[in-house]
Amino acid sequence: MLKARTTLAAMSYDFQRGKALMVGRGWVTILLGYSETAREFDVRNAFAYGGVYEDPATGAAAAALGGYLRDLRWPHSGRIALRQGDDMGTPCRLIAEIDPTPAAPIRVSGTVRPLGEGF
Repeated sequence: MLKARTTLAAMSYDFQRGKALMVGRGWVTILLGYSETAREFDVRNAFAYGGVYEDPATGAAAAALGGYLRDLRWPHSGRIALRQGDDMGTPCRLIAEIDPTPAAPIRVSGTVRPLGEGF
């Protein structure tokens, strides 16, 4: 987690180098986050592996973060809220419901921006 929201807003990386790193390590996405409270996060997800600079809403990453926080025994009280896409002009809101049972599924829901015609 980052210490300042401004650091998150300034996220920048060389796309080709980022993609090479992600492909080489098998990292599909890289989540950068700032925790406003124990249950509220601003996040950005680099997605060069998938061919785009950044993904505005990443349910799989939200689920992974929820599982990670569960394993850390983070004080999430069973639910976290994620703000994603704001810094790229595509605000999306995700909720991850965290079952306390180790390895249990994380339920993700939320609101996102439509991709466009035909989707």
